[in-house]
This record gives sequence, structure tokens and C-alpha cells, in this order.
Amino acid sequence: MKSTTSNASQPFRSLSPAVMRASTVVFDSLADFARRKERQPDGYSYGITGTPTARELEHRIAELEGGAHCIVTPSGQSALMTTVMGFVRGGDHLLVSAACYGALKTFAQKWLAHFNVEVELYPPSIGADIEKYAKPNTRMICMESPGTVTMEVPDIPAVVEVAKRHGVMTMMDNTWASPLAFKPLEHGVDFCIEAATKFFGGHSDLLAGCISMNNAEYYAVLRETQSILGQQTSPDDCFLVMRGLETLKVRFEAQSTSTLKIAQALEQSPDVAQVLFPALPSDAGYAIWKRDFSGSGCLFSLILQEAGEDAFTAFFDSLKHFAIGASWGGVHSLAAYYPAPLQANRPFPLTDRPIIRLSIGLEDTNLLLDDLKGALDAFRRVRNARA
Repeated sequence: MKSTTSNASQPFRSLSPAVMRASTVVFDSLADFARRKERQPDGYSYGITGTPTARELEHRIAELEGGAHCIVTPSGQSALMTTVMGFVRGGDHLLVSAACYGALKTFAQKWLAHFNVEVELYPPSIGADIEKYAKPNTRMICMESPGTVTMEVPDIPAVVEVAKRHGVMTMMDNTWASPLAFKPLEHGVDFCIEAATKFFGGHSDLLAGCISMNNAEYYAVLRETQSILGQQTSPDDCFLVMRGLETLKVRFEAQSTSTLKIAQALEQSPDVAQVLFPALPSDAGYAIWKRDFSGSGCLFSLILQEAGEDAFTAFFDSLKHFAIGASWGGVHSLAAYYPAPLQANRPFPLTDRPIIRLSIGLEDTNLLLDDLKGALDAFRRVRNARA
């Protein structure tokens, strides 16, 4: 009888990273178990801080960001929240851009403020004037560039320079640009946050976030914070983010090219009062964007001519290739609506008009332009009929 080689003896290699699922981590001895906490921040002691699948993703993101360390969390919001919770305590002063992600502002104002944290919003397009807001107890400055929905561009290097002089930590949500177009850590920012849900994942089918940094002590604090708050990310989602990273560059470049073409075309429409997109010379943030950024992503906003809600309803109802949804960064184009009262009631408001936000996917550019032209035609018909 012929002997056969068992499968176990045959080598296996794959282009895909392994998905390692675990809640319990087992140990070789009682001594190893008793000292399990000493394995952190890089090692494994319990599934809540990740498996080798999460570590592989963290290493890849840190390299992409130009950072030494990274922590993956279950969403972009959890990355923002974990960063703040790791360092801000009662009695501290927290500065948050008025254009930061809404859930971060809500968390700061409705939760942290009740824990005796002094929360203060500042103008989104600020630069060196951030010094006017600094106090002896200021602990952290939360930034986003450009701002969510309204697309203001702060002068990040100027803010960082002030923060360092005052011994204040800085954190920036960099999801709009991704590390392909801007690397906050290279500009002195302490913590770079990405909603990996968006560009990194790229297919609108997962939730994940990440925090990248260079300081090893900060890293140890945030790994412990991740554990205490239970901010573990599914190994399956980590795998999907790694798969998305494989095509990030080609997706980002294609979507950026299409987005710029569409934004330029919409700027010429008589129905459009203003295109909010830093990559356009007409935008208030263009000079800073041109100086600091090397790309423009897939997201921008529109302010249309004054009209009733029925005209905006007609715009959205006529869309055929844009889905209506609040996220962005995936391969499918999306449109979202932010009504006038929401804008008018913002601190440091950019406008009191409604805002339409568009995320441009990988569909044919001309197809998307035709879809938007049809939506604007519908908007105009209803607006003119009312007039």
C-alpha cells in the first residue's frame, strides 16, 4: 500500500491574512497567566485588545500614517471617544472644533460636561488664534480638516505650534483626506483618527476606526483605555479593512479625479449658490489646502439657491444613481441632506441655508453628472413654480 502525505505536512501560503477569532487567550503556565497584563500594549492577554489579525491591521495603518503605533476600534466615533477618554479628566478644558463630527460634540457636551470637563467649541477655520481659547487647564484640542459637512479648513500647523507651546495634546480626524493626501503626525499632531468605515474599508459594509500616534506612553494609555471601555474590533472586520487597504490608492485616485470634475461642473450651474470643496480655488480654504494637502478625496457639499423644502425634496426624489445616505467613502455615490435650522443653529455658522453633501463613488463620471443635472432641473422647476 502506497503511503500518502498528510495535509498537515504540506506548506500553506496565502495572499490573504489569517482571520484569528478569540475571546479567551490561553497560557502555557500559571506564571504566564499571572503576568498576562505585562504583555500589553503590543501582546495578547484577552480578546478585548485584539488578536494577531487586529495587530496586523494596526501595523499596516501605522505604516500608512507614518506613525509608530496604532489602535483599531469598532468605529470612527469610538476612535474619537477612546482618544478623549484616555486623557481628559474632570477639571480639564477640552477644545472641540464646531465643525467636528456631530457625535463627538454631543459626547463632549452631553456626557463629558457632566463629568466636570469644561467643553468649549471654537471656530472651524481657526489657526494661530486658537491661542485665545487656551487656558491653563486645557488638555486637548480636537480638530477635523476639512470640517464635517461644511468643509472649513483650519491651519493645522499653526494650531499645533500653539498647542505645543502650551503643553496641550492635539487630535485630528483625518478621514476626508486619508493618509494618502495628508499625514497629521508629520505635522506634529499627537493623534491621527481615521473612520476606517469609509475610505479604508471602501465598500460600505463595515464599521471600524483607528488611532495612530508616535508617542509610546500615549499608546500604552490608549491600549489600556481600549480594554477598559471594551472597544474591541471584530477580526472579520479587521480582515475586511485590510482587504480594502489593498485598493485604497487606486480607489482614492479615481474618486478624487471624478469628484473634482463634478465639483467644477456644479460650480458653473446657476442653481448652485456655492460649492464647499477646498480643492476649488473659489473655496475659502483653498490656500491652506493647496499648501498642506496632496489630494482632495471624494466628499464635498453644495449650497443651492434659496428655495422651499419641496424643491430640495424634488432634487433628492429625482436621483437615480446617488443613494441617499449619511456615510461616504465607498464605491457607491451618496447624497445627504442637512436642513437650514441645523446650519443656522450651529456655533460659528457658515450658512443659514440647507446643505447637500455628496460622496462620489466609482460610477461613470458622466453618468453621475447627468444624474445631478436632472436633480437640479427638478429643483429649478419646483423653485420656479413656487416663485
